Amino acid sequence: MVSYETVKYFNAEPYEFNRYRGAVSDYQAAEYHVLFSLQLMNTCQNTVFMLGLLITCFICAFQIANGQRDVGQFVGLLTYMSQLQGPLNFFGTFYRSIQGAMINSERLLELFRAKPTVVDAPDVDELRSCNGGIEFDKVHFAYDSRKPALNGLSFECKPGTTTALVGESGGGKSTVFRLLFRFYNSTSGQIRVDGHPVESVSIDSLRRHIGVVPQDTVLFNETIMYNLKYANPGATDEDIYDACRAASIHDRILTFPDGYQTKVGERGLRLSGGEKQRVAIARTIIKNPRIILLDEATAALDTDTEEHIQGALATLSKGRTMLVIAHRLSTITTADQILVLQNGQVAEKGTHEQLLAMKGRYSSMWRKQIKAQRAAAEAQVLQDRAERLRSSSVVAGGGEDSSSQSDEDRHAETTARPRPTLSQRSTKASEAKPAGP
Repeated sequence: MVSYETVKYFNAEPYEFNRYRGAVSDYQAAEYHVLFSLQLMNTCQNTVFMLGLLITCFICAFQIANGQRDVGQFVGLLTYMSQLQGPLNFFGTFYRSIQGAMINSERLLELFRAKPTVVDAPDVDELRSCNGGIEFDKVHFAYDSRKPALNGLSFECKPGTTTALVGESGGGKSTVFRLLFRFYNSTSGQIRVDGHPVESVSIDSLRRHIGVVPQDTVLFNETIMYNLKYANPGATDEDIYDACRAASIHDRILTFPDGYQTKVGERGLRLSGGEKQRVAIARTIIKNPRIILLDEATAALDTDTEEHIQGALATLSKGRTMLVIAHRLSTITTADQILVLQNGQVAEKGTHEQLLAMKGRYSSMWRKQIKAQRAAAEAQVLQDRAERLRSSSVVAGGGEDSSSQSDEDRHAETTARPRPTLSQRSTKASEAKPAGP
């Protein structure tokens, strides 16, 4: 049900209905075979049991008739056979349940056999405090050995600084975040936090000092308050409210019918993209980490809200190390250093002004974005001008219609006025002549 919107977008209801009907048909066919085998087993079992009972009864009756056995023994035989039939029927009835339990046990054993790829080494230490220093030293990594994601990536982030990662898609920006958060282990090279290799500290203690604002925020199907407190269950309501004010989401939440007790739906479907991102930013503020990873945190926000968020992030970044993935270069002009990644390596490095002075890849991306922004601004100006001309033409058209209507009315009055006859015109002409002497 999570992807129901995708089904609606492509009018795929008939296709999904046919898929569901095929799955139900396959299930019914399999269930028919199971029930048929169960009934066949019960039938065969009862047939064998009844034949055995009949043969036993005939033999016992023959022996009683010949005086070899007593009638009490015959009654005892019938009692034993009836007590034996009950457990056999019980086993046949629960055959299907036993079969289902065996299948579930097999799946559970498969889960137990699956081992995590990233685990703590036996002699790891706890990262009890963190200043925020990050260093990548010739790091290599590949999701697929045929296509490396990072090729000897090296850079350093000093504590309390902001580092922006820019570049084309597939350059390795998101991979840097995943390796730093220990979702994967690097193939070679070292990643150090405050001088400690990340493999030498426990995963839990490392992640405790890192906060992540992902590009696609996933929320639990619970209340907004539950999702916010998930970052720090011990946070008070006032802490939650302060974090939401910093993320410019507090006033918006109060407009909801249930406020902070509003259910967000599966994966947060009831919230817009901008609202989900602001909730994610608020959760990171509540966690209060020393290292913050922002993966296009303001991508789904409008201009006004983005300004508020940038101010909140500027306050949040004081004394903390921030790694920012950005495609809109205007949002990272104040970063302490900007890394341009290409093919898993640092192609350019420096501040905004230094990179523009290099006139390299970053400068080219900056010019393209400025050109696109100017084109968008000019298009908006032309659209506004067209709207004004359209509205003025409508007003002018209304005035011309009224003027033409007045002319038509005057023409109609002139036409409707009775014209004088020939005798009347001659009489008027004689009266207009001056009298003779």
